[in-house]
Amino acid sequence: MTKNEFLQRFQLNALAKSTHNRTKENNTSKPIESAVLVALTEQANQLSLVLTKRSSHLKHHPGQISFPGGKVEKNDKNLIETALRETQEEIGIDPAYLDTIGQLHCYQTLTGFRITPIVALVKPNSKIIIDTNEVDEVFYLPIGHFINKQNHLTVEIEQNTIRHKVLFIPYKHYNIWGATAAIINDLSEHIR
Repeated sequence: MTKNEFLQRFQLNALAKSTHNRTKENNTSKPIESAVLVALTEQANQLSLVLTKRSSHLKHHPGQISFPGGKVEKNDKNLIETALRETQEEIGIDPAYLDTIGQLHCYQTLTGFRITPIVALVKPNSKIIIDTNEVDEVFYLPIGHFINKQNHLTVEIEQNTIRHKVLFIPYKHYNIWGATAAIINDLSEHIR
């Protein structure tokens, strides 16, 4: 799928109902607001998602696959600014090289975060500069892989006596799961 085909589908399709409908169970406290950047870059006439592998020394979710992003800070004007700031901090993409085109449904994690996925296209000639304190690696997930439903696997797990379905999207030696996989699934449903 080319950039123009993606833009046409993304902008003309109504946002489908989210495939995840998790709410915060057993916790009445206010969720921690955060935003991630669902960045797509064009490589060899095909779009790919920009994903990171979190540093293995991090306290939370070490070594997991994620989008660049994080918690809203008091100086952020809005969630778009949060996603752009965090992306620049983690993988060095200057906001001037990003065209924000929309957002997907929020995702509520079991750990108390409400994640807003901001969708953007990466302009040509952008540079990746990894902050090794936060990110071990950046890789690209081709659109042809993640829109193929055969690459989406569901496993049921139990946490605190509650059963949950967890989505996995394996790619090469990467195991994409949890919030990242759910957001990718929502994107694929939206553009399919």
